[in-house]
Amino acid sequence: MANMLKTITIRMMAGANVATVIIMLMVGFADYINPVSHPLLSCLGMTFPALLIVNMAFLFFWLTFKKRMALIPVAGYVLAYVPIRIYMPVNLPEDMPDGVIKVLSYNVQAYNGNSRYDDTSDMIVDYIRDSEADIVCLQEDMTRAYILQRMDSLYDHRDTVHVGTRNMNVLGIYSRYPILSKERIGYASEGNGSVAFFLDVDGDTVIVINNHLETTHLSLDDRRMYKSMLKGDVRQDTVREESKKLINRLGESAAIRAPQADAVRKYIADHAGRPIILCGDFNDNPISYARRTVAKGLTDCYVATGRGVGVSYNQSGFYVRIDNLMCSGDFKPYNCKVDNKIDASDHYPIYCWLKKQDKP
Repeated sequence: MANMLKTITIRMMAGANVATVIIMLMVGFADYINPVSHPLLSCLGMTFPALLIVNMAFLFFWLTFKKRMALIPVAGYVLAYVPIRIYMPVNLPEDMPDGVIKVLSYNVQAYNGNSRYDDTSDMIVDYIRDSEADIVCLQEDMTRAYILQRMDSLYDHRDTVHVGTRNMNVLGIYSRYPILSKERIGYASEGNGSVAFFLDVDGDTVIVINNHLETTHLSLDDRRMYKSMLKGDVRQDTVREESKKLINRLGESAAIRAPQADAVRKYIADHAGRPIILCGDFNDNPISYARRTVAKGLTDCYVATGRGVGVSYNQSGFYVRIDNLMCSGDFKPYNCKVDNKIDASDHYPIYCWLKKQDKP
């Protein structure tokens, strides 16, 4: 009788583990789902880390009670290698050659994001100064005269562009290299946008695309509720209702964001063969249609050279990498990092060193 119960338990656990692996794979490749057609399904990527943890629990279970069955969760991780690497890459640091340029992308939240500090604008400008970045792309760069004066002392070349139909957001670039021209990438949005800046980098024209894709449109109350749910401070019936509302809003935002990502992708394709650096706030997780679409034909610098999850948004329990830095094959990236040492904004900055490759 005991042996029969043990056999039944093993089979049930094996079945549950196989089901977990299948779901993990479906979620891991959910970035192929177009949010316009399936807005809710496209948000599945947010659950990917939870499934990785569940599969790890199965691995520990099998190693404790039936070692050969550990092949199931191990096979799951092998099959999910691509999304795992996108979500949490593991790369060794590399020595950088001479002639690299440092690129920094940072959503500065209008320089007044963290209410815990009285001097967030100074903190952000000091951070940018100390970073010694050669090219700085900022989102929500609503500068004031005092900030502009300080930034002008750091960089010889700068430009800012109001984006969105309501001109409520600003994308800025600060550069040690001359800015030759600029153009918006056309797509519909009230408060977001993408701008391509053409820079003269040591005699070569490099296109730097700064992006702020559609926000999640979650109110402060929505974010507080989400954080309370994570802590378990909300009744079960309320959790169901609020979870449904949250998922619907995220799906609606993803559906708006998808054509924006398509427009950026088309712009990149139209300028194929030109050196391109792309960065910004995508407002979406690494397993998303937006990130995968924009990254086509580019090197995701964090995936290629970064380490770990790289959380770049630090508020209300949404601890995920939504800021990105990418480049065309004209560059080789080195040691991309999300820097969590400064919390003056609701985003952490992301930076990387790039080396221009010699043309064959």
